[in-house]
Amino acid sequence: MEKRFIENLGVSTSLLGFGCMRLPQKDGKIDEVRAEACIDKAYAAGVNYFDTAFPYHNGESEPFVGKVLDKYPRDSYFLATKLPCWNVHELEDAKKIFQNQLDRLHKTYVDFFLLHALDRNRFHQMRDLGVIEYLKEEQANGRIKFLGFSFHDGFDAFKEIIEYRKWDFCQIQFNYMDTEEQAGIKGVQLAESLGVPLVIMEPIKGGSLAVLPEDVTTEFKRLGPDASVASWALRFVGSFDNIKVILSGMSEESQVDDNLKTFNNFKKLSEEEMKAVKDTADALRRRVFNGCTGCRYCMPCPNGVDIPRNFRIWNTYGMYQNAGHAKWEWSTVQDEQKAKNCVQCGLCETQCPQHLNIRDDLTRLQDMMDSLK
Repeated sequence: MEKRFIENLGVSTSLLGFGCMRLPQKDGKIDEVRAEACIDKAYAAGVNYFDTAFPYHNGESEPFVGKVLDKYPRDSYFLATKLPCWNVHELEDAKKIFQNQLDRLHKTYVDFFLLHALDRNRFHQMRDLGVIEYLKEEQANGRIKFLGFSFHDGFDAFKEIIEYRKWDFCQIQFNYMDTEEQAGIKGVQLAESLGVPLVIMEPIKGGSLAVLPEDVTTEFKRLGPDASVASWALRFVGSFDNIKVILSGMSEESQVDDNLKTFNNFKKLSEEEMKAVKDTADALRRRVFNGCTGCRYCMPCPNGVDIPRNFRIWNTYGMYQNAGHAKWEWSTVQDEQKAKNCVQCGLCETQCPQHLNIRDDLTRLQDMMDSLK
């Protein structure tokens, strides 16, 4: 199992981290027998980083993961969990929640503790309430070993947060399709320059980079005929030295097996392989149905259509051809915000800096989404 030494913390973590957000399920709950078997197999193969959070699996993940890990020596693994900042309205809330998390995990301390899903506003709230200072006190008391944050916002917000103090680590979304999204590649570079090690979430973009259209994977198959499509995404992320843990939310046994194959005798991408990944990303981006950038100059629509969101779902389907995911995303859009409500007024087109044929595209989009039923 590939291990990465974290210089500022003096510990070695498995490059593959077990993300406990997508454990096997049965009847809407964690399938404890299968999930425990997956964790056991990963642990036996050398995985020593297990990541959970307060809301995962409707609150079931923390107590389940804590129970499973109880069978192993406490110093043989690293346990990560996160403070649900959206539930913190005053300092006392953070204190109660943290104690509750320790109780649920059945642990006296957490190795890697994160402020969960920080954006600029949530960071300001945690700072101003004194939550960060409180967590530093818990770290001094030994109930938190390493203090960090997970992040969902733009690069400017990331820069403000990561430069606020000397964080022990931080967790960002990063994969070969999201190099310009959220913290992105600039965030990876900034963290390295500041000496802040990285934990990566969504390395396979929620599963989108595990199954790709065959016509864009020709080079992958030529260079690694026995390698899974997912392994290319994981090896891309692992090719950055300051990335110390790559989280994978493994929801079935075959995913555990494939990941172990990738991270045992792990190999960074060669120059030729890196070019193949970048060429694949470019090919996927060319499959979008239109050039919407999400700038929102077209909004608000007088009839309530969420034009950028409609186009984002449509273009994502164009790239990955994942009908199941597209149908799920479409189901999350409120009916009154869907493309079918366009009345062809054309106001949006007068504002679009890309000069898109928005009205025609909304009609095509709705027809395509309807055909996925």
